[in-house]
Amino acid sequence: MPGTAFTRRTLLPALTAALGVLALTLPAATPARAQLQLRIGSGAFQPMPIAVADFAGDASLGTLVSSVITNNLRRSGYFTPLEKGRFPENPSFDAAPNFEAWKGAGVQALVTGRVGRDASGRLTVAFRLWDVASGQQITGQQYGTDVANARRTGHLVSDAVYTKVTGLGPWFDSRVAFVDESGPKENRRKRLMVMDQDGANVRALTGGGDVSVVAPRYSPAGQDIAFMTQAPGQQPKVQMIDLETGKRQTVGNFASMSASPRFSPDGRRLVMSVQQGGNADIVTVDLGSKAQTPVTQGLAIDTSPSYSPDGSQIVFESDRGGSQQIYVMGADGSNPRRLSFGEGSASQPAWSPRGDLIAFTRQRKGGFAICVMKPDGSGERVLTEGFHNESPTFAPNGQYVMFFRDPGGQGGGKLYMVDITGKVEQPVPTPSFASDPTWSPLLSGK
Repeated sequence: MPGTAFTRRTLLPALTAALGVLALTLPAATPARAQLQLRIGSGAFQPMPIAVADFAGDASLGTLVSSVITNNLRRSGYFTPLEKGRFPENPSFDAAPNFEAWKGAGVQALVTGRVGRDASGRLTVAFRLWDVASGQQITGQQYGTDVANARRTGHLVSDAVYTKVTGLGPWFDSRVAFVDESGPKENRRKRLMVMDQDGANVRALTGGGDVSVVAPRYSPAGQDIAFMTQAPGQQPKVQMIDLETGKRQTVGNFASMSASPRFSPDGRRLVMSVQQGGNADIVTVDLGSKAQTPVTQGLAIDTSPSYSPDGSQIVFESDRGGSQQIYVMGADGSNPRRLSFGEGSASQPAWSPRGDLIAFTRQRKGGFAICVMKPDGSGERVLTEGFHNESPTFAPNGQYVMFFRDPGGQGGGKLYMVDITGKVEQPVPTPSFASDPTWSPLLSGK
């Protein structure tokens, strides 16, 4: 993204090349031997008590960065940040904390930091993560960037802390696109919007009006979003928008409705559903050559395709067995086989970036559930259920699923996220009613 230049030295060389982040690994004030560890998914799981001190230096920017970190860790469900009124001290960044005092406050981990500016006026943000029980520094880094990116450094620090303690991949430095819905329920204005994963920095990508936008999907490259749009009197069609330029283009040359787009893992193709008379088939479109290749051809409604992370398979929704169920096939359409069984219908599959799970919507008597299963169809389990839950999308690390929930009545949908254990569920703030979320890839990986 323009204006997001960071510089980084040793810890993340891939990020150095892409964003220019100066991330300097800070030496430990004491030898780091012990390692904090949080066992997620165990029956006795409890969030880790942690304290995030206000970052020293520039007071306003330091408070901003530390509050972003605190909120991120709390929303993850895996940490319980200590309220500042209970802090036993205001720890110095350049000296070891009073570990006995922090133990007395019930804290297991402590984050300290400092925000300043270098000689050129660029922002520098440094942090240390301390294991209170052992009195050891576990990790520490320093970032250099423009002042406008202060909030984003909070996401980068959050990811560094989260990954070190949980052993899971990062996800805070990411964005979410969604459909913003406003107006009366019978005549909703639907616009495409994008925001940081925590609800900040919201901006509209489309104007709304009489044109409805649904089913957005992020590209793995992070710069494009594909979506379905419908204007009055016209067939629904798949379009793509460039997030940097705002340029839009229609994808595919179809005389009938096209819908449910998803990118291939390399971002070079879109797979979508195209209406064929009373049926629908899955088709791929090469974004370079514009070549269109049929993947399924039959007397069924095949839709909602999603690639496996390695691009070798496609999971999709079909009524070929008499009801909507989840199927998987080779990326060329070979060897289709049914994955979902049991009560009710199954739809809207989404393959985890880790490749280990497929999320989907299960409709049955009493409501809609967000479920996951293994890629072979085994191990199905409910993450959350209620009157109406739809449109699952995975976080970049595959540990969380975002979806929208509509309680019914004259209100509207709201975004939520749940972790894959089903133990953590959090609302995701949006300006108005919202639906159809899609999670971006990790920004710092691009």
